[in-house]
Amino acid sequence: MITYPFEIHTPYRMFYADRVESVVVRLVDGDIGVYANHAFFIAPVCAGVVKIKDKKGGERFAFVSEGVLEVKGHKTVLMVDAAEWPSEIDAERAALAKNKAEEKLASSAPKFELDNAKTSLKRAEARLKAAELRKIE
Repeated sequence: MITYPFEIHTPYRMFYADRVESVVVRLVDGDIGVYANHAFFIAPVCAGVVKIKDKKGGERFAFVSEGVLEVKGHKTVLMVDAAEWPSEIDAERAALAKNKAEEKLASSAPKFELDNAKTSLKRAEARLKAAELRKIE
């Protein structure tokens, strides 16, 4: 299988950098798979689980927050606010964040607080999903 360079950057670290066969990422309008020689594009990324098929055919999963995916001729770069391997996720903390966000959404808080709670809920759910994938790795 043809491979290509793929990187995940956060403001705090280079999270991942290696050659891959494919990557699946959640965009605002659904999941997209990126393979070698994919058409160029830039798109916003939603919080979710990124699936990486490495150069040896193995699969890895990671939580990524909101960000931007850039597919260009020689490599693909995912720039996100946060990225964590399943082993780095504190599932209890994510569950507490999920409960807190759900409580806020059930309240009569101002719209901007409800919008923030929706974003927090999506992030917490994505972290919990990634933490479940710890069993696969």
